[in-house]
Amino acid sequence: MQRYFLEETESGKDDLAITGDDAKHIAKVMRQSVGDQLIAVVSGTVHLAEITEIAADVHIKLIRELEDRSELPKKVTIACGLPKGDKLELITQKATELGMSSLLPYSAERSIVKWDGAKSAKKTERLRKIAKEAAEQSHRSRIPAIQSVHTFKELVNAVKNYDAVIVAYEEEAKKDGGSRFAEILESLYDKDSILLVFGPEGGISEAEAAELKEAGAQFAALGPRILRTETAPLYALSAISYEFE
Repeated sequence: MQRYFLEETESGKDDLAITGDDAKHIAKVMRQSVGDQLIAVVSGTVHLAEITEIAADVHIKLIRELEDRSELPKKVTIACGLPKGDKLELITQKATELGMSSLLPYSAERSIVKWDGAKSAKKTERLRKIAKEAAEQSHRSRIPAIQSVHTFKELVNAVKNYDAVIVAYEEEAKKDGGSRFAEILESLYDKDSILLVFGPEGGISEAEAAELKEAGAQFAALGPRILRTETAPLYALSAISYEFE
């Protein structure tokens, strides 16, 4: 059954309106009619709903709340150094399917691309749309928050907002006895919010690693192989799902 996310302002009401592209999708693509049912997600709560009117907007009435277990038991934010091309779109889509709660793009020392002004706003809006569609497809009850692009300094300042911060650092993978990701995960059962930091192509610089370490971040190797910037976050989320779900 098709799933739609409604605005947070609709919370607490039984008769709701689905607007914009979602309303067009219901009427023109799905060709649903009055009396048909759909899934409506309001403020993280999942409901079975019935269509009561189709006009410019689609009006629905909530029938009952549905049990939902689609969210990861940990709130995981993925911090990605800005990569080239459409890699961040791929990360957003797949990480949403795997349970990411938030995406934090940042401009790293080795980031080749730059997001400035209008370009940054346009890119962020595109990522939010991708996250919404992926959340609907994967039957999530939350759409991951897509944060605006951070400077590296802003990323370091954000470290204090999380219960645990783990940096995937390829130099750690080359060391004998380097911290294994699995071992770190075993120590996080009493932690709620986790920030995972990944570099762009070329990885995190030594200077950035030093700043993150000083801020209290842990460093981990994601296995013996060096992963692409778009692969590493998905590996980490899969491991978290295995450990905690």
